[in-house]
Amino acid sequence: MSAGNSLNTVAGQRAFLGLSHTPLLGVAPLAPQTEADLMGALARAREEVLRWAPDRVVLVAPDHYNGFFNELMPPFCIGTEADSVGDYTMPTGKLNVDEATALACADFLLDEGFDPAISRRMKVDHGFVQPLQLLWGGFETPPVIPVFVNAVAPPVIPRVRRCRQLGEALGRFLGQLPGRTLLIGSGGLSHEPPVPTMDHPDPAVRERITLRSDLTEEVRLRKMHAAAAAGQALETGDPSIKPLNPAWDRQWMDALESGDLGALDGLAETAIAEEAGRSAHESKTWLIARAALPAHVRGSSFRHYQPINALIAGFGVMFVDGALGMPGPAVGPDGKSD
Repeated sequence: MSAGNSLNTVAGQRAFLGLSHTPLLGVAPLAPQTEADLMGALARAREEVLRWAPDRVVLVAPDHYNGFFNELMPPFCIGTEADSVGDYTMPTGKLNVDEATALACADFLLDEGFDPAISRRMKVDHGFVQPLQLLWGGFETPPVIPVFVNAVAPPVIPRVRRCRQLGEALGRFLGQLPGRTLLIGSGGLSHEPPVPTMDHPDPAVRERITLRSDLTEEVRLRKMHAAAAAGQALETGDPSIKPLNPAWDRQWMDALESGDLGALDGLAETAIAEEAGRSAHESKTWLIARAALPAHVRGSSFRHYQPINALIAGFGVMFVDGALGMPGPAVGPDGKSD
């Protein structure tokens, strides 16, 4: 929390953190230099966030059939309470949700022409929990507003333009609030882990991703082993696993860093999946969170990217301080951090 920060009297201050997530972090072994680079980037992200000292967090993240299922799949959902299901190596527990602000946010979005679902008992997985772990070490965080975005279940995966528009509306709401709001986009970038779809040939699998169910230890371990095996296969060049696409990832990060978000509106949904993997739709969490910053904001104070096959992740990190409005990029053309 940022108690005592003199800037807290200024309303509407916002910052953006784009942060990839991967449930294989700490599970899959990494080459020493790869791990050192990643840990250094995560430490820098945490440093930037704690220095900025947000009063609240809007956490935009997807789910992986642990809390949301095809029996009723909303494009967007705001939680007034949220519990971690404890998938992979994530802890179980309650997120520090600001119920009153979450409801006020939903009410504002309805007046803005959006129709978000509301969950009074949201179940969340590593997409929400891992950023909180990496930044604050657990659930003792500033008050959180959890915003779910469907990124795995067509046809109700929200389109790029709608995600940008939602982010802009969130920005108008947050601009009225006192203090500092950190918007975290958790997900992406290019990757296609073994998340099943309704096209799966096994009816039992289709049933499992349709009907809501609690995460059992058996299912938790099965998912973890399947993901680890896929990461190992990608690491060894198995052609059955869709490769990461660093060029796509850097172009996405370039667009968000430039602030020219409308240029992404023309991206075709099928092209996102074909070029960057089915789960690259998670990158829209970054777009929503970034679009909530003031329109004049350009550049970033920190940016890092590395493709990590073992983690099945085009892993990106980007921090933008909207209170300052950086004058230009903080990285070179290769996308490496300073």
